[in-house]
Amino acid sequence: MDGEGPAAGTAGAGGAADLAKPLISDLREPEGPPMQPSPGNPLVLSHTLPELLSKDTVQVELIPEKKGLFLKHVEYEVSSKRFRYSVYRRYNDFVVFHEMLLQKFPYRMVPALPPKRMLGADREFIEARRRALKRFVNLVARHPPFSEDVLLKLFLSFSGPDVQNKLRELVQGVGDEFMTCKLAAQAKDLLPADIQAQFAASRELIRNIHNSFYKLRDRAERIASRAVDNAADLLMFGKELSALGSDTTPLPSWAALNHSTWGNLKQALKGLSVEFALLADKAVQQGKQEESDVVEKLNLFLDLLQSYKDLCERHEKGVLHKHQRALHKYSMMKRQMMNATAQNKEPESVEQLESRIVEQENAILTMELRNYFSLYCLHQETQLVHIYLPLTSHILGAFVNSQIQGHKEMSRVWSELKPKLSCLFGGPGNMQTPTLTPPEEGNFFSS
Repeated sequence: MDGEGPAAGTAGAGGAADLAKPLISDLREPEGPPMQPSPGNPLVLSHTLPELLSKDTVQVELIPEKKGLFLKHVEYEVSSKRFRYSVYRRYNDFVVFHEMLLQKFPYRMVPALPPKRMLGADREFIEARRRALKRFVNLVARHPPFSEDVLLKLFLSFSGPDVQNKLRELVQGVGDEFMTCKLAAQAKDLLPADIQAQFAASRELIRNIHNSFYKLRDRAERIASRAVDNAADLLMFGKELSALGSDTTPLPSWAALNHSTWGNLKQALKGLSVEFALLADKAVQQGKQEESDVVEKLNLFLDLLQSYKDLCERHEKGVLHKHQRALHKYSMMKRQMMNATAQNKEPESVEQLESRIVEQENAILTMELRNYFSLYCLHQETQLVHIYLPLTSHILGAFVNSQIQGHKEMSRVWSELKPKLSCLFGGPGNMQTPTLTPPEEGNFFSS
C-alpha cells in the first residue's frame, strides 16, 4: 500500500542549497484529474479504495539527528510520489500543517498527530512517531478535498525557508471551507430529512467498528511480537546446543567406554546451531512482515476511524453547540423586548433591543447554515470511511499470506534439520535413532 515513489529532486536543510527553491505560485501541479463528488449528486462520493490509495504515496524517513551544544532534533525526509519531490520537515512543521488544515477544514476528518515528547525520546518512540506521521500525511494526501488544496501542495513540495509561515499565509484572510464552498448555502436542501437520525446511527456504527479494530490491532501486535520472541528463543536454543557441542571438559575415566558416543554427539550438536539461527531469522522476518503489512494497515484504518470520532465531537461541541447557544440568547432577547414594550420603556432602548435582535437573527441564520454544512460534510466523511472499509480484506489477506509463507519457510528448515537428528546416535553398526514418539499403549519408558 505504501510503495516507494521516485523523487525528481530533494531540497531542504542540510542538502541542496544549489537547487532552485519554488515560490508558492510555482508549486508543482499534481498529476491526474482532481477527485470531485459525483456530478449527479453532490452528496455522493464516487471514489473507490484503489482510486484513493493510488492518489499518492508519501514516504517519511528519518534523517540522522543533528546535534548541537545543547539541543538535538529529529528531521524527516518527506517524499511524495505524486508531486515527484522530496522535502525536509521537522515535527513542528507537521504541527502547523495540522493546525492550518483544522482551521480551513473544521468540518472534515483531519487525522490526529502523534504526541511530542520533549525529553527522553528513545529510538522506539521516534520510530513509532515516524510511522504515525507517515500514516497522517498519507491519509491527508488521499482525502478528496485536502488532496486538491494548496496547503497540501505547499507542504509536500515547498523547499524554501520558513514553511510554517508560508502555510499560515495561505490560510490567513481566506476563511474556512464554509466561506469558500459554493454548496454551503444549499446544504440544508441537499440533505435528507432524517439527517440527524442518520448521523446518530452512523456515529454508533463507526464507534463499534473502531472498538473492534482496536482489539484486532492489539492482537495483531501481540502475534507479531510473539514471532520476534520466538526467534530469540530459537536462537538461544541453537546457541545452547552449540555450547554443549563445544564443551572441553575432559571425559571421566568411568565414561571411557562411551567416548565415541560423546564425541559424535558433540560434533553433531555444533552444526545444529546453524539451522536454529536460520529458524530464528525466518521468525524475525515473519514478525516484521506482520508488523508492516498487518499492524500498520490496522493503525492506518484506526487513525481514520479516530478522526471521524473526533469530527463528530467537534460537530456537537462546536457549531451545533454554538447554534443552540445563539437560539437561547435570541429567546432571552425576545423576552427582554416583550418586557420593555409592556413597561413602556424609552423608544431609544427599544430600538437598541430591536437592532440587537436583528443582529442575533442574522447570527442564528449563519449558525444554522454552518450546522447544516457541517452535517453535509459529515455525510461525505461517513461515505469516505465506508470507502476505506474494504481495506479489511487487504489486512486479512496480508495476515494469511504472512502465516502461510512463514510456516512454509519454517517447515522447510525443520524438514532439512530432521535428517541430521537421525545421525546423532549413528555410532558403530549404524544403529537407527530411537523413535521420539511414545508407544500407543503404556509408558514411554516401558520395555
